[in-house]
Amino acid sequence: MNDFKSIFSLDGKVAIVTGGLGILGRHFCKGLADHGATVVVLDIDAEASEAFARDLTARTSNPAVGLRCDVSDPADVAAVVAGIVDELGGIDILHNNAVSKTDDLSALFEPTESYALQQWRNVMAVGLDGMFLVAQAVGKQMIQQGGGSIIQTASIYGIVGPDPRIYKGSEYLGREINTPAVYAAAKGGVVSLTRYLATMWAEHGIRVNTLTPGGVESGQNETFSKNYSARVPMGRMAEASEMVGALVYLASSASSYVTGQNIVVDGGLTAW
Repeated sequence: MNDFKSIFSLDGKVAIVTGGLGILGRHFCKGLADHGATVVVLDIDAEASEAFARDLTARTSNPAVGLRCDVSDPADVAAVVAGIVDELGGIDILHNNAVSKTDDLSALFEPTESYALQQWRNVMAVGLDGMFLVAQAVGKQMIQQGGGSIIQTASIYGIVGPDPRIYKGSEYLGREINTPAVYAAAKGGVVSLTRYLATMWAEHGIRVNTLTPGGVESGQNETFSKNYSARVPMGRMAEASEMVGALVYLASSASSYVTGQNIVVDGGLTAW
């Protein structure tokens, strides 16, 4: 008889989360740790990653590790993955979650007609190239182990176009915003990369799926929240914590026959 409660357990599993210090990343790390995983927090800030890993260890009594990793650097990715395998014995779960950050918000939110190629490349280097590099390095290890689960974070704007009406009068952290074309292109690429890897690696026991969040409350002004919520059947934006259940499902044996799929957690926005 199946024990349907235990299929969500991650006891004894080693889980990497790239972008582990992000708005969603911290919640993802906590969710995996709460379900028993040994979590490796990867982010560009070594000190902050180590501090957060200590907090995770104290929270769950499961060991957690915080490491610096530039996911756009092939040598850095290879070295970090090798170090994790040496220290922890293997990798069972990869949550490919890192996104590009920039100190130049003006360049990031520049209109499409005047968008700089270098800024495009900067975003792609992390948002798509980094996804490939980490999946490549971890996938190679999972093939040797005989399986694993890879989850890659996309966005609703990787599967639908943005509604310009949402952005009229909208601000994020005090400045006017939009959804850059490069962000949509990168996230669309993530969805396609997931399908490709899922079909290529299924014979090795590796499942690869996409987690696509809808809009999450994270510092937008009231106008944005109101405009966005009007486009959502559930009538509101998401809380970051509401993405965690889908991740745990995809990471665990509860989804043992699920691969190549895009799990959309958007309050119904893409149903309209």
